Amino acid sequence: MKALIQRVSRGSVTIDGEVTGSVDAGFVVLLGVRPGDTEEDSRYLAHRTVNLRVFADADDKMNLSLENTGGGILVISQFTLYASTKKGNRPSFIGAAKPELAEALYEEYVAALRRALGNDRVATGRFGAMMSVEIINDGPVTIELTTDS
Repeated sequence: MKALIQRVSRGSVTIDGEVTGSVDAGFVVLLGVRPGDTEEDSRYLAHRTVNLRVFADADDKMNLSLENTGGGILVISQFTLYASTKKGNRPSFIGAAKPELAEALYEEYVAALRRALGNDRVATGRFGAMMSVEIINDGPVTIELTTDS
């Protein structure tokens, strides 16, 4: 499982012309699932996300987490994180989990975030939908977390 985390000053997701999720200061997380990932991986990655210390403290050092800052998270499912471009110019997505597994683990990741931060601090897109995602990256700071050994 992979989370590409962007520290943002603002982020939103629009589906069919309607904003379905938004966040002010916090994270936009692009989440990818691969075959073999588990609910335990979802919970582990959510814990790591909530505790990632990339927000500035009083000394302007990246030392604070979402728990410290009160920031929110916008989570977007992103199967293309497991694209392979080793052959040719057209990506292969064989490394991404089938939708049934991916959606269940995406939902578990979101649920774990909500248990840690509360429902009001976690927004989402819609699994499998075509989405327009606005990301105002703050820093810029982009961190990849994975459950790879």
